[in-house]
Amino acid sequence: MPRPVWRGHITFGLVSIPVMLYAAEHRSELQFRMLDSRNHARVRYERVNEETGAEVPWDRIVRAFEYDAGNYVVLSDEDFQRAAPESSHSADIECFVPQDAICAKWFDKPYYLAPDRKAKGEKGYALLRDALKKSRRVGIATVVIRTRAHLAALIPEGEVLLLNLLRYHHELHGVDDLGLPAGTFEAPKINPRERDMAEQLVESMSGPWRPQDWHDEYRAQLSAYIDQRVAAGQVETSPDDDEAPAPPRSSNVLDMTALLKRSLERRQGKAAPDAPQAKAARKPTARKAPARKPATKARKPASGRKRAA
Repeated sequence: MPRPVWRGHITFGLVSIPVMLYAAEHRSELQFRMLDSRNHARVRYERVNEETGAEVPWDRIVRAFEYDAGNYVVLSDEDFQRAAPESSHSADIECFVPQDAICAKWFDKPYYLAPDRKAKGEKGYALLRDALKKSRRVGIATVVIRTRAHLAALIPEGEVLLLNLLRYHHELHGVDDLGLPAGTFEAPKINPRERDMAEQLVESMSGPWRPQDWHDEYRAQLSAYIDQRVAAGQVETSPDDDEAPAPPRSSNVLDMTALLKRSLERRQGKAAPDAPQAKAARKPTARKAPARKPATKARKPASGRKRAA
């Protein structure tokens, strides 16, 4: 059972609602070790003085900010504690904004908020959730989690309140920061037929969002490959680094009308007349392909495509 990351209160105005915070994200990445190819011994990182080449013990290492080339401000543990935000057990809602006012790029990390039943937080929790639903607004709050201050959005989702950490304004680049030439986003002349066919293609591929239908195919194939190597006793040989060559880039200008027409014909040819639109959006062929081929043959093209992309 997951344990609460944080226990405290949601506050707005004079209202205080006891809640518990649970992680809503679960990452399961494959962990790899670096080995020396000559004897397969592990390669370790060392803390080395760049002038003497000697290893530096942990108790002699300090943290410093380089404010100018070769010039540093050394900070002690007390300095970090002095600058850290005061520990708080409340998510203080500062204002309410429309649900569609926050662009996707601002969202950083999701958490679930649950009412603290021991502190009788159910009623206040339900009142806030229902008020946000009816008004179609989200609460913008400040909260301290693990000694760091965050900006967050409280969002109703079904019977649950989500607390989604937000990125600060200074953490995102603006389009102007990219240094792209003027006119990069200006569309060339598009004829009505191209626009109509593009809209038809989007419509033919539309369907409901079902996140459970999507899986990390690369991770699954790589895990299966590792299992096969272990089962075959190939535990000391280096993996095959051959990659499928990247497709050549064409210098010709694409005929957008022909491309859209072919895409529409392909979509219409695949879907049955009475098939639900969602079937087209789920790309069944892409997911079934690895199962139809021998593992060793299917894996290389899949890896190659991933790398080529």
